[in-house]
Amino acid sequence: MSAGAGIRPLPAPPTPTGLGRLPMGRWFAVLGSVVTLAFVIGVVFTIVLIEQVRAAQPRPEVEVHLSRLYVALVVLLLIALVAGVVLALVVRYVVLRPIARLGEQVRRVAAGDFDHRPNIDHPAELAELSGHVDAMRERIVAAWRRAEDQAAELRRSNGELEQFAYVASHDLQEPLRKIASFTQMLDQRYGDRLDERAKQYIHYAVDGARRMQLLINDLLDFSRVGRVSGERAPVDTGAALSTALDNLSATLEDAGASVTAGPLPRVLGNRLQLTQLFQNLIENAVKFRSDDPPRVRIEAGRRDDMWEFACSDNGIGIEGKYADRIFLIFQRLHPRDVYPGTGIGLALCRKIVEYHGGRLWLDDDAPGPGATFRWTLPAAEEPAAEAGDDT
Repeated sequence: MSAGAGIRPLPAPPTPTGLGRLPMGRWFAVLGSVVTLAFVIGVVFTIVLIEQVRAAQPRPEVEVHLSRLYVALVVLLLIALVAGVVLALVVRYVVLRPIARLGEQVRRVAAGDFDHRPNIDHPAELAELSGHVDAMRERIVAAWRRAEDQAAELRRSNGELEQFAYVASHDLQEPLRKIASFTQMLDQRYGDRLDERAKQYIHYAVDGARRMQLLINDLLDFSRVGRVSGERAPVDTGAALSTALDNLSATLEDAGASVTAGPLPRVLGNRLQLTQLFQNLIENAVKFRSDDPPRVRIEAGRRDDMWEFACSDNGIGIEGKYADRIFLIFQRLHPRDVYPGTGIGLALCRKIVEYHGGRLWLDDDAPGPGATFRWTLPAAEEPAAEAGDDT
């Protein structure tokens, strides 16, 4: 396989405009013809003047000088013609042909034959340029080969990750379910013979198994972003938000929370993942609520070819010094017994947004209490649809 088999050939060069549309050879031919014609006209005009002076029958010594001048002009004309021919040959064989050869070799490389080495040995300037082009070709091929090796390693790693996902979703979950179920059966059958400490140990075992199951499920969700159901299409974010609110209806009702949304646009993305994004952010706002009933607001505004979203709440808020830490996987700012969870939610949200070509961040300058998260998503080609409404 040739070195350029995996590299897309370069696009065609832009069409020259203005005076650049004429090739260099034609420029030399035109300029040379103009200069030669002007010189010949000047010599002929001088000869005509000499003949006019001779017709006036000047003195003999003047006649001698005129003859000499006549011969000198003829010799000069011959020398100029020979010099022009020699210069044309030099330009053709020393400049134009090497340039054409270099252009042909560069076009061959640009077409995808990255194994071909441009080689021009004269003149010195073109030889140096040829060396630079060849060095650039070698760097491109080396970078492509490194990219191919990394892609192969990434494919192997993804294969292992998929195998891990299968094991985690089947082989690891089953033992955890057995631990939890048999420990509960142990409590039911022998609970009257156990003291409070033993029952507490059983509670710890069941709780640990359930938390492990939750952690495995969150890790699976994190690993699936961009691999499973990753196709992107125009998505109505208002509909995605509605689905997320339906999934959280019980949680919102128990907490007495309300979620409102402004007009939401259509973006280019994956609906399942965007629904999960809204769901995680709203669930996060409800979890870290203050003494007041949770109030969440979703808004969006156009920023060039992207839509910028904002999710604001009236919860306990986040200090600015933790703005980067909260998006790291397994990073927690509060003890597990105060705010339960695995510490993957915001990391998963950032991965979803970055997979869609946007970015997610904590807005430190947002007014009011609580926290405000902002993220960007690429706009769809269709006109924006005002799908949001008070919920």
